[in-house]
Amino acid sequence: MPSQIAELSPALFFDTVNAHIRTAAIKAAIELNLFTAIGEGNATAQEIAARCAASERGTRILCDYLTIIGFLIKEDHRYRLTPDTAMFLDRRSPSYLGSAIEFLLSPMLTDGFKELTAAVRKGGTVIAEEGTVSAENPIWVKFARSMAAVARLPAQELVKLLRGDPARRWRVLDIAAGHGMYGITFAQHHPKAEVVALDWANVLEVAKENAKAAGISHRFSTIAGSAFEVDLGSGYDLVFLTNFLHHFDMATCEKVLRKVHAALAEGGRAVTLDFIPNEDRISPPSAAAFAMIMLGTTPSGDAYTFAEYERMFANAGFARSEFHPLPPTLEQVVISHK
Repeated sequence: MPSQIAELSPALFFDTVNAHIRTAAIKAAIELNLFTAIGEGNATAQEIAARCAASERGTRILCDYLTIIGFLIKEDHRYRLTPDTAMFLDRRSPSYLGSAIEFLLSPMLTDGFKELTAAVRKGGTVIAEEGTVSAENPIWVKFARSMAAVARLPAQELVKLLRGDPARRWRVLDIAAGHGMYGITFAQHHPKAEVVALDWANVLEVAKENAKAAGISHRFSTIAGSAFEVDLGSGYDLVFLTNFLHHFDMATCEKVLRKVHAALAEGGRAVTLDFIPNEDRISPPSAAAFAMIMLGTTPSGDAYTFAEYERMFANAGFARSEFHPLPPTLEQVVISHK
């Protein structure tokens, strides 16, 4: 018994209770442009502090903490970026993701976890009647503007997975398009593709900006409104459902999937990109943990398993569904055939 007690540790408890400090530290580093400063060659606390217009003491403590949690490497009082940090958190990198904190740390999302005990008792968010899925919620404009960079890699990998013929004429519907990067990326690789983006009107303004910047605005049109209410049109070869279905309960998902089935041409495919856990609901960690985000921010959303998606699509009339991992991203893909 004494040896067993000696092996026990409260470290996980304290690390978890203090996890808010990790969030605050990464937010501060991004706001100070600290990672960019180090990437530029500023290596000591004094040099970094001068570049970031911050105190040397505060910079030294922040850099040490970021080293402890894995974002920096420290040798002989000099700091440098890890490969991941250089790729994703140096503003000079084309893969920079720091802007995502504007959405991920927005009050609408973080407030959902201030009363998590109440959300667990209720079985859904307590921040508002409909949480983040309320009609024309302005948080989705923030999402569209700050999360486009996050979507670039999965959008590129999704295009590879679909293996579409570039010479073919494609008609694509992008539901809850947000920034529009999934449809836009497909159109960039398929010169004859026409993309229809569906979202709230204020969000679609961002998608149209991105389509213009990508040079495909002449093949990019929009439908403003709710996917549950508007006419989706018909004759689509592909319908993208990227990070959308997880916001709703299964019966509500099936409602929109029946509309998607009707909107697809014969032989068309619905393409769902999402955080899809294994049947144990605890692996892979990033996909499985997404259910907690849905509990805190939506009335009835969840991280659905492939078996659940397969059942939802079958109930909506689809012939079959396939599961595909999408490395190196944290998400997975379900392709459902009409």
